[in-house]
Amino acid sequence: MTGGPTVLTVLLNWRTAEMTLKAADAAERAMEGIAGAIVVVDNDSGDGSFDRMSEALRDRPRFRVVQSGWNGGFGAGNNVGIRLGLPDGSRPDYVYILNSDAFPAPDAIQLLRDYLDAHPKVGFAGSYIHGPDGEAHQTCFRFPSVASELEVAARTGPISRLLAHRTVALPVPETTGPVDWLAGASLMMRDSVLRDIGLFDETFFLYFEETDLCHRAAQAGWPTHFVHESRVEHIGSVSTGMKAWRRVPGYWFDSRWHYFRKTGGTMRAVAATLAHVTGGVILRLRRLVRPSIPPGAPHFLRDLMGHAARQLVRPARKG
Repeated sequence: MTGGPTVLTVLLNWRTAEMTLKAADAAERAMEGIAGAIVVVDNDSGDGSFDRMSEALRDRPRFRVVQSGWNGGFGAGNNVGIRLGLPDGSRPDYVYILNSDAFPAPDAIQLLRDYLDAHPKVGFAGSYIHGPDGEAHQTCFRFPSVASELEVAARTGPISRLLAHRTVALPVPETTGPVDWLAGASLMMRDSVLRDIGLFDETFFLYFEETDLCHRAAQAGWPTHFVHESRVEHIGSVSTGMKAWRRVPGYWFDSRWHYFRKTGGTMRAVAATLAHVTGGVILRLRRLVRPSIPPGAPHFLRDLMGHAARQLVRPARKG
């Protein structure tokens, strides 16, 4: 039997069909007793993923498998599933997004739903994320700021202590409660809030899209809460390949610039970039004294400054 508030689970796939099917199995178990449906969106993988998943899930009534038609990134792909709503055409009470390499415990989805149901002034709720080894993943954050850009780039004790209240990455909380934003590996959202503030901003291809969505929700009076009891195992970076990056890709710089400009205009984006460059120079000076200090990503400061320069020139060319 299913009942209570309805949940639409959205599972996004890009060239990880077998992993996505494992996540689908876990999501189906976690949806037992919950009214709603699961939609699997193939983000135009072009590798046979859609056919493979359609065949595997065709006789399981909880599921719909749909094709996005183009790879617009994480936010755009999830938006495809969110816009579909429930199979009968109605809107769910809650939308739950789950990464293709994330596996919720049997009670994880219900705990998020029940938490939002019991806290009507909370907009979003996310899970405690851990790796296959049980190690907690860092998924709770403050909103980025100009000061946090200096702190994260400098990585030096005095600056970090001075700006501790601005550090973006937070230690994993030991209890349930509010945070600025959560990573989207396992995140439940009120559909009414999404209808109020809008869905994911599809200008972001990858990264900063959850930051932006939680920021817009917070501005509208809907905070995000971390729910410690909801447990989800997460492998991490399977689709993006982030762990194997040799150089930060252009779309990361695009997303970062768009976030800062969206939340404070071009001058804030410039200030954030200058702060990061300043921090990076401090780090390099420290490494002259202590070469054992790990360096930043190769060519990062040059790429960051080059990207900012192109963003500043581009409007003038349009005029």
